[in-house]
Amino acid sequence: MVVDIVIKKAIDGFSAEIPSIKGCESWAHDEETALEKILELASFYLKLPKDKFKLDKARKEEDTIIYKLIFHKS
Repeated sequence: MVVDIVIKKAIDGFSAEIPSIKGCESWAHDEETALEKILELASFYLKLPKDKFKLDKARKEEDTIIYKLIFHKS
């Protein structure tokens, strides 16, 4: 499966969310930490270890970065 991770830059930090998983969102002071936190949440929601995920940076717009989270749900 492939789901999007959306990271948005704001004045006070970065928000991260997976729009296709209700409630899967986080916030941090920097992009890397926001990405780490959202991967932890995805692991919890999907009941998969983080080492089963592959991450691909898909595109960057003004204040938004889109990643593709790739995994196999067995």
